[in-house]
Amino acid sequence: MMWRIIGSLGPAVEKVLPTLLCVMQEWPLHSMSTSDGDDTDVFALAATLALWVIVQVPECHEAMILYSARLFVTLLFQVVITTQQVPEEVDHFWRACREEHRLPTNPNRFAVQAMKALLCRLRCDNEVVAMERKRGWDTLLCADTQHYAVGLLAREMRQVLIPFCSRIAFHLLKPLSREEPCWDLPFLAFLVELLECLDLSKYGDSILEIMSRYLLSECRQRCRLALRGLVVLSKDPAMARRMGSLSQRLVELLGDADGEVVRMSLSVFMNVLENKDILVSSTTAPKLAEALLPLFENDNSNVQMLSIHLFCKVMELVVDEGKKPLKTIVCQSLLPLLFHCHDENRNVAEASRETLICAAKFLKRRNLGQLVKKEQLSKFAECLLAEDRSRAAERLHQALPFVESPQESLREAAVRFIGAARVFLRGHKEELQLLSEALQALRRDDSPSQTNIIVQEIFNERAAELRSSAGSEPVSL
Repeated sequence: MMWRIIGSLGPAVEKVLPTLLCVMQEWPLHSMSTSDGDDTDVFALAATLALWVIVQVPECHEAMILYSARLFVTLLFQVVITTQQVPEEVDHFWRACREEHRLPTNPNRFAVQAMKALLCRLRCDNEVVAMERKRGWDTLLCADTQHYAVGLLAREMRQVLIPFCSRIAFHLLKPLSREEPCWDLPFLAFLVELLECLDLSKYGDSILEIMSRYLLSECRQRCRLALRGLVVLSKDPAMARRMGSLSQRLVELLGDADGEVVRMSLSVFMNVLENKDILVSSTTAPKLAEALLPLFENDNSNVQMLSIHLFCKVMELVVDEGKKPLKTIVCQSLLPLLFHCHDENRNVAEASRETLICAAKFLKRRNLGQLVKKEQLSKFAECLLAEDRSRAAERLHQALPFVESPQESLREAAVRFIGAARVFLRGHKEELQLLSEALQALRRDDSPSQTNIIVQEIFNERAAELRSSAGSEPVSL
């Protein structure tokens, strides 16, 4: 009855709410105790119960609007903490409250009930119903899925409540800066969903600091959320200029087994390098380029395309002193890029063609670039072999994995290259061995094609020549 009376008196509510919020936000760390000596852990939950009573009083509407963002964050904290940590004293206290007021069985369900009441008071009934329809409230009550539900709630709210969400984001920055790993994941999930509707000139520095710290987290979920945040932040030129210190960590993540982590890391790099004022340092360029090469063969075409485009950016934007150490890696990229010019995915093929031209320019081999522009790719392969005969065996080894490609067009390109390369290896043991490996690879193919026949003919022809030159002695493989 006392709390209802306070709720009906506007000036009284505005004085009481800050104290209630302070107690709730610090639970279970709050050092205050009740006058009768109750346990401090219980004190915060009692404040939540008082707030729930006040929220339902019609006369307190103005106070609810004034403190709405802080109230929401505080109730979100209560949902999180009562889901993840419920001391025995709280359990005893809640049992008594439940019997007296006919409240939900668990404290976290009550905190969700209080949050729904607040949202309805703020005329967010549609968002409450949408969460109910998508079973978001139930998901919110499970510690393992809580951050997914919080993200869903943020997405529902940001569609129509941008100013409110902006104020919520401001109040989330404080708990996220306290490095409390048990409780921070849902807050981080909510903040990341709001980034696109925030004024980064106000909050950008604080948010970037938070995302940079979580990028180093060993927790996969926190790292993924940090990457999502950095993808958004990196689109802002001012934020992009501050991300240089993240390069090493982002390069490490390019080798991650999670394809989505790799895709987001590539996106951050691409967004940063779209900024005309940013160059690639001499230390980052070779590490980044080396990490990108394996991604040309990624199963995800989007990752392939991003990695190829980013490789091109690195060549264009590396500082002068970084060009020499990058040259070797660019040479290694020529053959994969050549093969991917035949990729069945037109976007990947076009990206490979553009990057191959860029690589020829970087290596100052204008003749190679002209051949690509004229789409004379077979001559490109011959020219590549002729200009550096000593690397013919190495190039053949590079081509072998493409013989097993699931794409017929790539297999054919690899076989044509093998056919051209054998001319430069006549008389070398490596030639027949490499042809044998290519043939064995194709024999494992469940759907033999014209490619198999071509390699078989090349192999038989060279084996016959070697037998003849060896006096009809058998050739061992």
